[in-house]
Amino acid sequence: MQHGLGLPGDRYLAEVAATSALKATQGFTRPQAVLLVVAGYSLAFFCFSLTLRTIPLSVAYALWSGVGLVLLSLVGRFVYDQRLDSPAVLGISLILAGVVILNLFSSNLNH
Repeated sequence: MQHGLGLPGDRYLAEVAATSALKATQGFTRPQAVLLVVAGYSLAFFCFSLTLRTIPLSVAYALWSGVGLVLLSLVGRFVYDQRLDSPAVLGISLILAGVVILNLFSSNLNH
């Protein structure tokens, strides 16, 4: 997924790091975690804005949301020991399938 900035996954990794750090802020009472959240979201939105130069907004946001959801589900499971029930896994799997379909078949992406 090399769109926009030129480094694959930068926007996804920044967003996942920022969202994961939200839990560590403990209600924005831990300054170091808050800084990570602000820096991560800032980088993520900067990278996302660059992506919008080449990909339509709706497709770019669908990809960003889908990939972020899947990655954050993995972080929740392996970092925070949060388990998902079967309907949640099914729903996330369908979203992941949509991301794969967009990447493989959409003419809106510059393959």
